[in-house]
Amino acid sequence: MAGGSRRYRFASAARADLTEGAAWYEERREGLGGSFVAHVEAAVKLIAQAPERWPIRQGLRRYVLRRFPYILVYRATSDEVVIVAVAHQRLDPGAWE
Repeated sequence: MAGGSRRYRFASAARADLTEGAAWYEERREGLGGSFVAHVEAAVKLIAQAPERWPIRQGLRRYVLRRFPYILVYRATSDEVVIVAVAHQRLDPGAWE
C-alpha cells in the first residue's frame, strides 16, 4: 500500500455482509450493488491510510458511509486493518457485536 497505508482485509462475516448488501441493492436497481461495493472499497482504503482517525467504541472503530446507511466496523493493529462488519445502521444495528 502506498503512502504508509496499512494492509487490510475483510473478516469472513464482513465479506458476507458486503456480498449480501450488494445483492440487495442490485436487486433494487442495476448497477447500484456495484456502486455500494465501490463506496465500501473507497472507504476501506481511506481507513487504511489513517485508521485512528475514526472513533473507537468497545475496542472497535466505526466509519459511517455517506451514500449508503452502513457503517464499517474495524480493528486496527500497527500493520493491519481488519474489517469485522459491514453493518446496516437500521437493520438490527447491534447484531454484529
